[in-house]
Amino acid sequence: MDLNLTVNEKQVSLPATGSDSLLDVLRQAGYTGAKRGCETGDCGFCTVILDGEPIKSCTQPAVAVDGGTVETIEGLGTQDDLHPIQAAFVDNAALQCGFCIPGMIMRTKGLLDENPDPDEAEIRAGLSGNICRCTGYEKILDAVQDAAKRLDESSMAADGGRERPNDESSVSCDLGESNE
Repeated sequence: MDLNLTVNEKQVSLPATGSDSLLDVLRQAGYTGAKRGCETGDCGFCTVILDGEPIKSCTQPAVAVDGGTVETIEGLGTQDDLHPIQAAFVDNAALQCGFCIPGMIMRTKGLLDENPDPDEAEIRAGLSGNICRCTGYEKILDAVQDAAKRLDESSMAADGGRERPNDESSVSCDLGESNE
């Protein structure tokens, strides 16, 4: 059968069998950013966004998503023009081997789409379904906080720089203080 999907804002028709996972179908179609890890939904390496919600594509039956909208890491940014979340991960050294990072970034996107200003506990809860064996998570937490700020700044720029009520960016700070 063919699945009719919107992948990264493009209408596509992808072949699938009844036993294929969404991960299988995406990777066969060349969307290789989502990684095959545990194949049980425990690691989160295969995270994509389906109809606005981050999901683990290795456990999602492909036939159940016909007509759906899928976002993969390939749809976020390019090497020359990183999405603010990708740039925050790079700038905060929140990646080492890189294997978990596409899933972690997609989980972060889902989190920040739902909650643009999460505190540390909300970030930890939001990323709890994704594991990383290299970084120790602190730099990932820093990257998510940085990405939230970058996305807020880019939305303010899109609004012509108008401050929103209770916008913390208007609070002055002492530049002599360390943020560490």
